[in-house]
Amino acid sequence: MKKAIILGAGPAGLTAAYELLTRTDIKPVIIEMDNQVGGLSKTINYKGNLIDIGGHRFFSKSEIIINWWLKFLPLADLPENEIPITYHNQTIELHKTDLSHIGGTGRMLIRPRKSRIYFDHSFFDYPLSFNRKTLQNFGVIKITRIGLSYFRSKLFQIKKEQNLEHFFINRFGRELYQTFFKGYTEKIWGVSCDHIPADWGYQRIKDLNIGKAIIQSFKSVFISNKNILQEGVSTSLIEQFLYPEKGPGQMWETVAQKVMELGGEIHLRQKAEKIRVENKRIISVTYRDLGDDKSFELPGDYFFSTIPLKNLVASLVNINVPVQVNEIASGLAYRDFIMVGLLFKKQDDKNKDGFELLTDNWIYLQDKNLIAGRLQIFNNWSPEMVEDKNNLWVGMEYFCSESDAIWEKSREEMIELALKEITEIGLIRKEALIDATVIKIQKAYPSYIGAYDQFPVIQKFLDTIENLYLTGRNGMHRYNNADHSMMTAMVAVDNIINNQKDHSNIWAVNMEQDFHEENLKKV
Repeated sequence: MKKAIILGAGPAGLTAAYELLTRTDIKPVIIEMDNQVGGLSKTINYKGNLIDIGGHRFFSKSEIIINWWLKFLPLADLPENEIPITYHNQTIELHKTDLSHIGGTGRMLIRPRKSRIYFDHSFFDYPLSFNRKTLQNFGVIKITRIGLSYFRSKLFQIKKEQNLEHFFINRFGRELYQTFFKGYTEKIWGVSCDHIPADWGYQRIKDLNIGKAIIQSFKSVFISNKNILQEGVSTSLIEQFLYPEKGPGQMWETVAQKVMELGGEIHLRQKAEKIRVENKRIISVTYRDLGDDKSFELPGDYFFSTIPLKNLVASLVNINVPVQVNEIASGLAYRDFIMVGLLFKKQDDKNKDGFELLTDNWIYLQDKNLIAGRLQIFNNWSPEMVEDKNNLWVGMEYFCSESDAIWEKSREEMIELALKEITEIGLIRKEALIDATVIKIQKAYPSYIGAYDQFPVIQKFLDTIENLYLTGRNGMHRYNNADHSMMTAMVAVDNIINNQKDHSNIWAVNMEQDFHEENLKKV
């Protein structure tokens, strides 16, 4: 039996394994450095309270991806006052589903989307709604300047978008860009927007602009979009999404279980160290057991990589890697991530400061006086995310690099900082804190700075290795959503089945110029 070695057990790696098992006679063997599956989409359990690293909405414009998710985690019953949603032009029959075919007990929930922006000591709806509250926060003069700036950007478009600043200005106008997008984006990535390529905007925001946001805000007043696919709605403006009852990791733990039941292998706490290449084909991977420090060489016929590209290139042996490729790979940058989980005793509907009880899924913290970039309320992703329903489970997110001083802060220092900032916002009293934890994630997000502008050189070189398939976010050094990462794995398996040597269709996934989301429905 032929064998496929898969580096990484995140969404792309597990999707590749399942697709190989169900569509080919190739056996997948997954090598994962972490002690659990899911990659950045894992769910971390802290004393029964579940943490979603980054906030993972399960939403896609692809019917294939939606079907794939619901195969593993069928929809839960909706409360009686909920309107059944439609999918594939049909009303979904909501009932208890037999999960014996996958050996799981999980369910997929339908969650309403609510998010806000905290800026200049005020809360704004996000996506931005030009309603009375926004008018009160901004004032007539500011709103007028935003409007005039937007129309000016439409009349005098920047012809060649050379960076993210140009991208934002063309779609939102300079005034709104400088008010909201500039500071927050620079907080996330640690560099000025004019040093970030426009590629980031093409992949994360795509066709969103202020005009669409206004139109959608008016539509939502009169029409509630209950279709899972939400055709005609920009991804950034969706009103609802799917979400596993016990966090995103529940999906990937269920998939991993099925992969092993079908005959695949998953080896945790194993680090790939040497990838041997002969005649433009990988022949084996040598990995080290992080538990007993023993090394093993594993031969294979096909190789999928979802690990950081700089690690992949550094692991190649028995092949002449050009000096330029090594230099560019070592210069690829990543953004790291710190999550501070704060467990509070729930307060009354109005706390002593008069602020409303948190009903958001997440809040963007765009105020320049705050170091945190975003705040999640895990209870509102799913009630099952918190052990005691009388408690409020909050995640404060900090974006940084390992070289930053904040990365070196102790657990106690990070908890103190997060508690200070959440109380400064006025959302909750410090005295309500029950418990807290700190989680640090390395290489959470591939960055579009550093050597990224020379990335095609690496891509061209790695594509010469015939049986190597780069998939997923870190595997392609591309800030994809989970559904696009999954699709790269599916397309890679298609290529194996069709004996297609050209990998360009994998790279085309989620590229605005070549691979629009609408095409995902047909793949």
